[in-house]
Formats: sequence, C-alpha cells, structure tokens
Amino acid sequence: MAVHPIDYRYGSEEMRRIWDEENKLQKLLDVEAALARAHAKLGNIPEESARVISERANTEWVKLERVKEIEAEIHHDIMAVVKALSEVCGEHGKYVHLGATSNDIIDTANALLIKESLEIVERDLKELRSVLKKLAKEHKYTVCIGRTHGQHAVPTTYGMKFAIWLDEVQRHIDRLNELKERVLVGQMSGAVGTMASFGEKGLEIQRLVMEDLGLKPARISNQIIQRDVYAELMAFLALVASTLDKIALEIRNLQRTEILEVSEPFGEKQVGSSTMPHKRNPIRSEKVSGLARVLYSNVIPALLNNPLWHERDLTNSSVERVILPESFVLIDEMLKNTIKVLSGLEFFPENIERNLYMTNNLIMAEPLMLKLAEKGMGRQEAHELVRRLAMKAFREGRDLLEVVKESEEVRKFLSDDDIASLKPENYIGLAPQIVDSVIAFIEGKEREEDS
Repeated sequence: MAVHPIDYRYGSEEMRRIWDEENKLQKLLDVEAALARAHAKLGNIPEESARVISERANTEWVKLERVKEIEAEIHHDIMAVVKALSEVCGEHGKYVHLGATSNDIIDTANALLIKESLEIVERDLKELRSVLKKLAKEHKYTVCIGRTHGQHAVPTTYGMKFAIWLDEVQRHIDRLNELKERVLVGQMSGAVGTMASFGEKGLEIQRLVMEDLGLKPARISNQIIQRDVYAELMAFLALVASTLDKIALEIRNLQRTEILEVSEPFGEKQVGSSTMPHKRNPIRSEKVSGLARVLYSNVIPALLNNPLWHERDLTNSSVERVILPESFVLIDEMLKNTIKVLSGLEFFPENIERNLYMTNNLIMAEPLMLKLAEKGMGRQEAHELVRRLAMKAFREGRDLLEVVKESEEVRKFLSDDDIASLKPENYIGLAPQIVDSVIAFIEGKEREEDS
C-alpha cells in the first residue's frame, strides 16, 4: 500500500526506482561483493569464495522477502542482509561481511544511490540550461517592464530574465561537479573507524573496495561517513529548489490575469477548475513552489544529523531513510516540471507592450533625469525636478512626457527631439550584449564538457 506521494505521484519512474527497496538491497549486496573481492585479492579469503559471493550477491538470489523475514526476528537490517546472503552462499557464506561494520555497508551503498540520483539531476539541469539558453537567445530584444518592490521600474528584456536563470543553473552544475568530490565517498573502516578488524591491510581493503565500486575512499571516519557531507548534499538540493521556486514564482506572477505576459502551456483537454470552466491556473509552477518548501525543510534535519554522540549513534539513520529518497524524488519532479513549463511557455506580446506603457511613461523618469544632467543641470536638482513632475503626472493621470513639455525648467535644457527620444524601447542599456555574454560563457562551458 502506497502512503507517501513520492511512491505514486511525484518523480520519474527512473528516480523512484533508484530508491526503491529492491535497488537499495542490491546496492548493499554490491558493497558486500566488492568487500569479498578485495579480501580475495589480498589473500584473506579463497578466490572461489569471493566468486560465489559475487555471483550470488544480487536480488535474484537474495530475496527482499527473506531479508525482511530475518529482520523481523533479529531487529537488525544489515545483519539480516548478511544472513540472507550467507544462506545462499553455502559454505562460502562464512566469509560474507568479514571485518566490516554496518555503516561500512550502509554509507557506501548510500554513496552508490546518491551517485545514480545525481546523474539524473545533472542531466535535467543540463536540459534546463539548454531550454533557458534558447529562450534567452529568442527574447534578447523582447522589451518588457522591469519591476522592483512589485512596482514598475524601468524597461528590461525577457532575454535578461532568462539569462539570469541560465547563469544560475550553470552555477548549480558547477556546484554539482565540485560536490561529487566530497559526497561520492565510501568507507570500509570497521568499528569506530580504526580498521582494527581488517588488520594491517585495512587501508588497502578500503582502497580496493572503493576502486571496485567507482567511489573515493574516505580519508578518515569514526564508523560513519561524517554527516557534514550529507548536509552539504541536502543544501545543494535545496539551492537548486530555490532557483526552480524563483522561476516558478516569476511565471506565476507574470501569468496573473492583470499582467498575463506569459503563461504555462495549457493542454487542449486540461481542466483548470472543478467549478470555474474558464480557469487556466499555473498548477505546474505552483507545484514547484510548493515542493520547494519540503526541500528547504529537509536541510535542517540534515544539519542536525552531523553532531552525534561520541563516535556515532543512530539518530541520523531514521531521518536519512526519509530525507534522502524524498529530496531526490521531489527535486526530480521539480526539474522535469520546470523544463516542461519553460519549453512550452506562451507569450502575449500585446500584453507585454500594454504593461510597458501602462504608467503613461512614468518609467521614463530615470532617463529624463539623466538627460537633464547630461545637458548641464545638476544631478540632484534634476532628480528633484523630475520627481515633482512625475508626482504631478501621477496625480493628474497624464502622460509624464506631456507634463514635461509644459515645464519651463525642463525646456531650458531639452528640445522636443530630446523629449521624443525618451521611449521605453530605447532604454534597455546593454541588455542584449549582457545576454550575449552569458550565452557565450554557457557555450564555452558546454564545449568544456564535450571535450
């Protein structure tokens, strides 16, 4: 019976499969098999035993039902795996788990699960990057109103919006590559991390196991991989979530009926409301913003898992059973939804233009001030003059430039042509060049990845 929505509602089948019970068991068995192979290479156990253990360390031989049956009797999950594997290995079973402690297996298996999950996250981030790059290119010259404090400020472009997000997504890709060095780490160090159970060959056993599994060996541990590593991972996922939340929030705002500059794609048969047939709600973006709250909240327990009693305790274990699969499945859902929204984003050019001119050229106050300063009026004097004229235009519901034309103070400095040049489309500064520079940077990164 499914209880948590990540079992049936959120995340791709690919991501959910990584964290299902069957695959988690397989990863534990993979670590046990790698340990047996390392022992055999060093002459600690017979090669035949390592071969049998490796052949049978899979869920075809070791059934999940049997592991659960044993755990119900002994109340220890890893010993249940060890016993179940030993059973199917016959006389060779006596060499299973030799010298290891539970967290050698758990933490190393977790690293394998995290590795598979991060591959999906990285792939989705790169797809999101491609979508944003395309939008930034296409809308480099799409002039729109910029807003600060929720109020109309000065013009910007949609290319700038998309390039801002594009640059941020690239930082996440960079962070992910740096993160792998610290997170994709396993251990084979025995109780309290001294390797006493492995004797003089402890470091070599750890090296061989991690080399076999494609992980880095921990430099030092005290029976567990230190949980600052997991906390960093959770913080990274929360950072990605915050970017997706940022994108979703902007789209939701821009889709408001009163603004309606862009909109999520809306399916031909999609239903917006159970009672209001006309509704076109930004449900995908709202879901992204909602799920982000769960990702944010999972950072706190990850931080609390770092300080444990002495060498270790078990307070982190139950938490990680929840937050690791939950966070990966939810970030997967968020990334795929954001890609879908941006790939099908609908634009309403007439509304973009309407909103640009909504304030009757009040948004031209800054360029007007700067034009006056350029013509010889002091900057502070120009600011105060334009402020007064803008407030007058606002109170009277008139176009700012019409009010400006009536000002004798302005007329001492500006001609009709000067005033006529004050158009929103003429005041986007270096926005297109800035977008081009971001795109060039991203394409350089893409070339580095391909080389």
